[in-house]
Amino acid sequence: MSERSGRLVLAATPLGHVGDASSRLVDMLTVADVVAAEDTRKLRALASALGVTPGGQVISFYEDVETSRLPVLLDAVRDGRTVLLVTDAGMPSVSDPGYRLVAACVAEDLAVTCLPGPSAVTTALALSGLPSDRFCFEGFAPRKPGERARWFGMLAAEQRTTVFFESPHRLATTLAEAASALGDARRAAVCRELTKTYEEVRRGTLAELAEWAADGVRGEITVVLAGAEPPVADMGELVERVAERVAGGERLKAVAAEVAAASGVSKKELYDAVVAARAGR
Repeated sequence: MSERSGRLVLAATPLGHVGDASSRLVDMLTVADVVAAEDTRKLRALASALGVTPGGQVISFYEDVETSRLPVLLDAVRDGRTVLLVTDAGMPSVSDPGYRLVAACVAEDLAVTCLPGPSAVTTALALSGLPSDRFCFEGFAPRKPGERARWFGMLAAEQRTTVFFESPHRLATTLAEAASALGDARRAAVCRELTKTYEEVRRGTLAELAEWAADGVRGEITVVLAGAEPPVADMGELVERVAERVAGGERLKAVAAEVAAASGVSKKELYDAVVAARAGR
């Protein structure tokens, strides 16, 4: 990395409550040479609420101008300046502008760092009450009916908890289609206006949530969807699979452990079933 190069700083901004802004964000607003903001008016309102004034040049960096602004911001980093990137709420590049700029800096081996902070994705996941050890983030739900149907087809077998964003005026339709495609009983949570005055988290089945949303919902929406239940393994089929591999020369314990792990069954239960089958019981 060149000693003359500056750096790109990604900074998370509050989802709603200004008190969630980090002290590092406050400091960086005053010292950054350039502040690239998704909405410059919202950036100045946030700075005012924090009692600071941006010390450098403030430029807009929203979706429609993202590509055209890249050369200017890259030049600034190359020239040794600090470029601070913020979006309206949460972490830049997570369903917000930023990815292209980060990728361009990485391609040139320019310094990129991050000031962590609020994220609607992890906040909603934590509040949902659904398993959080494994999850995936899908951005915004597809708008077109055909694309949304294919998307739900993919999620039908997804065993990880899924987090996605949806606009309030499409929420009822999306939840109703989800209930139809994934089953009325699939659990989910709808998180609305996170960290704001009217924060609300609705938990229940897709059928229950679709009925609730039918009356209309307002605000910023994050949906958390429970993963699909793993398929029930056929123990007899698994025993045959293990027996075939053992007959081919593999070790029973190793094969039983591998097949059990892949099928979501107990290693001991499968091993005992194979031993019992070999004994003719």
